[in-house]
Amino acid sequence: LVDAAGVRAITGWMPDALGAWPSLTSRETLVTTGRLYGFDRARAEHSAARLLDELGLRELADTPARVFSRGQKQRLGLARALVHDPRVLLLDEPASGLDPQARVELRTLLRRLAAEGRTILISSHILSELDEVVDDAVFLSEGATVSSERVAAAATRLRTWRIRLADRDAPAAAAPVAEALGLDPAAIPVDRRDLLVSIDSDASAASALAALVAAGLPVAEFAAATGLLEHTFLDLEGGRP
Repeated sequence: LVDAAGVRAITGWMPDALGAWPSLTSRETLVTTGRLYGFDRARAEHSAARLLDELGLRELADTPARVFSRGQKQRLGLARALVHDPRVLLLDEPASGLDPQARVELRTLLRRLAAEGRTILISSHILSELDEVVDDAVFLSEGATVSSERVAAAATRLRTWRIRLADRDAPAAAAPVAEALGLDPAAIPVDRRDLLVSIDSDASAASALAALVAAGLPVAEFAAATGLLEHTFLDLEGGRP
């Protein structure tokens, strides 16, 4: 690393654990962080006020961090990473501890930041969340990066889809669904209200849905049982359900 100060100037880091000063309020934390990046007080206070609004922390602006919930600490950690308007963001488990509404807001914010030209690198085990926000993914297995060829092959293997009919329970739906799809009813697993069918591609899934509709079946649900990233990871690990 030749220019450590230059790297720090363009990089924002959000660790999994906040690691903030517990006695400082949200506002004080952000102002102090800005000052550490060389901002004068007016600029640090302006940046703090903007981020308190953007991250939904306005009502907690003068509350000490020691009483924050896990989700509130996550939001403060992201705000702190954004104080100096970095071009690169390194985020470790940013959605951990967030409620559903906060996760939606986080996804919207990350997409907006990316649209502004920032590079955002996220390390996370919550693959269903990443499915809705990332443009690309790198998988690690046994401490090594998985090749793009292996990832592509895993992503295109059989994937489980959930099928539910509106007018009958899963056991009763097995026979008509199997007939429409040309399958053996006994080979279709049941998971609570849903049937689980293995399909090899999105194009085949579209054809299967069309076949069900053409057969006059009232399809209430037709969706992948796992997101693409989770499916790929499970296949790479040899644990595909």
